[in-house]
Amino acid sequence: MNLRWNSSEYGGVRDLRIPPHRLWKPDVLMYNSADEGFDGTYPTNVVVRNNGSCLYVPPGIFKSTCKIDITWFPFDDQRCEMKFGSWTYDGFQLDLQLQDESGGDISSFITNGEWELLGVPGKRNEIYYNCCPEPYIDITFAILIRRKTLYYFFNLIVPCVLIASMALLGFTLPPDSGEKLSLGVTILLSLTVFLNMVAETMPATSDAVPLLGTYFNCIMFMVASSVVSTILILNYHHRNPDTHEMSEWIRVVFLYWLPCILRMSRPGQESYECPPPPSSSSAEKKQQMQNVELKERSSKSLLANVLDIDDDFRCNHRCTSATLPHQPSYYRTVYRQADEGSVGPVGDGRMHEAISHTCLSSSAEYELALILKELRWITDQLKKEDEHSDVTRDWKFAAMVVDRLCLIIFTLFTIIATLAVLFSAPHFIVS
Repeated sequence: MNLRWNSSEYGGVRDLRIPPHRLWKPDVLMYNSADEGFDGTYPTNVVVRNNGSCLYVPPGIFKSTCKIDITWFPFDDQRCEMKFGSWTYDGFQLDLQLQDESGGDISSFITNGEWELLGVPGKRNEIYYNCCPEPYIDITFAILIRRKTLYYFFNLIVPCVLIASMALLGFTLPPDSGEKLSLGVTILLSLTVFLNMVAETMPATSDAVPLLGTYFNCIMFMVASSVVSTILILNYHHRNPDTHEMSEWIRVVFLYWLPCILRMSRPGQESYECPPPPSSSSAEKKQQMQNVELKERSSKSLLANVLDIDDDFRCNHRCTSATLPHQPSYYRTVYRQADEGSVGPVGDGRMHEAISHTCLSSSAEYELALILKELRWITDQLKKEDEHSDVTRDWKFAAMVVDRLCLIIFTLFTIIATLAVLFSAPHFIVS
């Protein structure tokens, strides 16, 4: 009653500005305040009108406690509540009412570059506490905000995808270039430095793993696995028969099954065909047949072609048993000793004179035995070199198969991980 007056009696004055400490005002505070002074409002004057109404709108910066859920960071929505109510007056003494059912007034809201304000709904609550039988009334405003993803998309996700694609390009680099492993290690180090910078921008909490952190961990795992795969590829590529022996399962898996699945062919083949994997017994039989054929060719045909003589230069059909009674033939002795590695003339002069008119001379036989020995040695060396080259080519082709397999697997992994992150987000709006 003391704050009412007749404006005609006081010169038409309809309102007054009075300092708040001269008037009674309710102790309305924010319950979940995080401000050092608890009340972050500035005490402005109270507008008192002649009809007794008072308007007190103190400005302030409010700091409140709010639990942040970063499960979908940076595609997350946050809900923060601000609870206002009287600290000592119960609901029978002070009745708080919402001025607008829609909540807070956001008409003068200034847009933010990081957050988008979705709304500020309000709710009136009556709560009975254990200390007091009277109800206490509060007004709770829920601030709904959404994080804008444009900054995080172009500064975090896109660089991470580009670094991952560089790791995929490492599988297209030839192993003989010498930079295949260096490229993978360099990409792994650059991704590690990049993730350290990203970790500073993400909220530090252990309540949940951010979606972006999960994606970065997947890419980190992929790049580290690519380095390990590159080491395996280089190991296969530089293997040879002197250090490693290709087991049967490696031969079947990496030389027959996987090339058939990946539609890969050896260099030099015009078209791809899926050959059946050879069994161990057939492989052994094939090897034995090759050895027999090579021995026959080295002992007869090859020597005969080189010397331009008959296939059997030992003159078995020309040497009769009467020539050498009860004695081994000179040529057979020379030939046997040539096989044993010590070539030299054997026999006496009479034996040499007996066979000189029917068989080749001793010098010619000696020369032929030496040539035969050398040809066998050269043939064995050529055979070993061919086998060595075949096994080396098998290891290199196995390395090519593993390289192609890793390229396909890691490419699909990167694409699936990126799409899974984008589509699992509750909203994906680049703004």
